[in-house]
Order: sequence, then C-alpha cells, then structure tokens
Amino acid sequence: MTSERDLVKIVVIIVAVLGLVSPVLALDLPGGFAFLRDIDPTIIQDIRYAGANNFMGRPIAGYGAAECVVKREVGLRLKAVQQELARQKLSLKMFDCYRPVRAVADMVAWSKNGTETAAERRYNPAFSKADLFRLGYIATHSGHSTGAAVDLTLVDLTADNSLKFDPAKDYADCTAPVAVRAPEGSVDMGTGYDCSDAKGHTAASAITPAQKRWRARLVAAMAEQGFANYSKEWWHFSLPGAAGPAYDFPIGRAR
Repeated sequence: MTSERDLVKIVVIIVAVLGLVSPVLALDLPGGFAFLRDIDPTIIQDIRYAGANNFMGRPIAGYGAAECVVKREVGLRLKAVQQELARQKLSLKMFDCYRPVRAVADMVAWSKNGTETAAERRYNPAFSKADLFRLGYIATHSGHSTGAAVDLTLVDLTADNSLKFDPAKDYADCTAPVAVRAPEGSVDMGTGYDCSDAKGHTAASAITPAQKRWRARLVAAMAEQGFANYSKEWWHFSLPGAAGPAYDFPIGRAR
C-alpha cells in the first residue's frame, strides 16, 4: 500500500517534471507582446500557419503553437472591435498575427523550390507561386513580424459554422463559390483566406453585393479602432504607429 509520505514524493516529482517541461511548451514573450487569448478569449482563433490548412500545406517555421501573439496595444484594440461586434452577434476570427522572421524566410524558400502542387495552386490559380512576392501578395519583410499586423475575418455567431477543413478532400480554388472551396467557418467574403488573386483585393468588383457588404463591414469595424486595410488582401489589417523592429522569436503556447 502506498503511504501518505510516498504520495507526497510522487506529487513533488510530478511538479518537478512539469517544471522542466513547461519552458519547452510555453513561451515568455518579449516586452510589449501578449497572447490575444489573455486579452480577449472570446475572439476566435484559427491560426493557419501552425497546421496544414494553408498555402504551403504544412506548418510554417516558427509556428510551434496555434496562438495569436500581438503587440498589447493591438490586442486591446482588437478587444474593442470584438465588443462592438458581439452586440451584432458577430465575432472576429484570427488567421495570423505575429509572424516570426524565420517564417517569412520559409515562405521565400518555398516560393523558389521549383515545384507547385494542385493543392498549392488553389491559393493562386491565376499565376505561379514564384510571382507571389513580385506581385505584392507576400512581403519579404512582413509587418506581421513587428506584431502590429493581423489577418482576420468575421464569423456570424447565429450561422452554422460546423464545417471543417478536410485535408483529404479536393476543394475548388479560393476564388470559387463558397460551397465548393475549402470551408472556413466564417461569413462569405467572396474568396478564401490567403487567396492571391484580384478577386481577393478588398475593393474587387467581381464579387456579389452581399460579399461586398461583408468586406465593408469588416473594414469599417476595424477602422473604428484605427486599423488600416491592405488593398490587395481583404483580410489584412495593420495598426499605424504600433510597428517597430521585426522579431524572430518562435510562437509557443500560452502559459
């Protein structure tokens, strides 16, 4: 029979082991940065570059956890946006936040690897991935690396958002109707996230009136808190004045 003293020893050992493991799994952030979930846990997170549901089809360098990390000021403003949206039964959904410099380098190397799969072409159906940087769809020096830029969309909390991405399914490209492209559990903005195409430009004309209204609603909600949209990506917003140096610390899980 295990004595009370033995049980105490076991507990001490477990605590000690967890103390050794947690620095590997968790992350101490540089000053000024914060986990968005610590600021507002109601904001939905779907951090694409931490998994396989993205234009590279695999986790991208530096994304050790599916966590949104931002400058604290950015997070507080996102919280204010979320509070206003909640009154309309809507929510923000984060696709990408802080992006390590090593992730950008990974993207550059991927664009030059000389191969292109059908799954990759879903994100840039009109041209080769080698042209993504030249055409301004991916930056070699990303504002995301400063913690002041985010990629996001809107979720209608009254809708059925249960459809999930299936990596084994052959989806249509990102410009196709919402019923046949990869599901995102969000409102229909006219294209999928990270769609490198003219149809993904915020002011694109080749989308429906309803899709235009959703984009305008997102831009207006973000502008209320000072965020500026990037014209070639309806999902990309930055906070002027919040950017600083680019960082390369890896993304780990929140403590």
